[in-house]
Amino acid sequence: MESKIKDWQERIEENTQVFLSSFGGLSPEQSSYKPAPDVWSIEENIQHLIVINQSYFPIFQKLEEGTYEKPFIGNFSFLTKLLGNTILKSVSPENPKKLKTIPIWAPNKYPDRDAGALMNKFVDHQKELSQWIGKLGPYLEKGQIIHSPANKLIAYPLSTALEIIVIHEKRHFNQAKKVLDQIK
Repeated sequence: MESKIKDWQERIEENTQVFLSSFGGLSPEQSSYKPAPDVWSIEENIQHLIVINQSYFPIFQKLEEGTYEKPFIGNFSFLTKLLGNTILKSVSPENPKKLKTIPIWAPNKYPDRDAGALMNKFVDHQKELSQWIGKLGPYLEKGQIIHSPANKLIAYPLSTALEIIVIHEKRHFNQAKKVLDQIK
């Protein structure tokens, strides 16, 4: 499991670096540019990733504290695997279908419109995410099932949740890159 944890951490670092190299030097106008009302700006894509990834942190905290209670649906491994794999496929960068996010994961407007500060926040967030992943080994080893931060009736293996997080970042990088291509 240690090699899988290292793989997730390396992929998160790769995602961080590709976001930095692609969007790190943008002006506030470029970062907030929306090519259409229903298309997220680069900053909204980044904010969304921070919001959605952080929504898992309370679950990770409860695991670490020993207070996490597996949801009832977690007793049905075939169902949790199916749900996890379905979500994994839906957030894959290869899935061209546009998805609408739920309100708790909607991007927040970054208050000071400082694109550099947002990138710094993203980098710090990615480090925290990587640190959490490093602490989750014992729960991954025992095949821990967790619920979605958005809905306790949706549960999947912790390992699938981490894979969802990593590939979801790539999906939003691709979306943000398309916006950047329209700016240039």
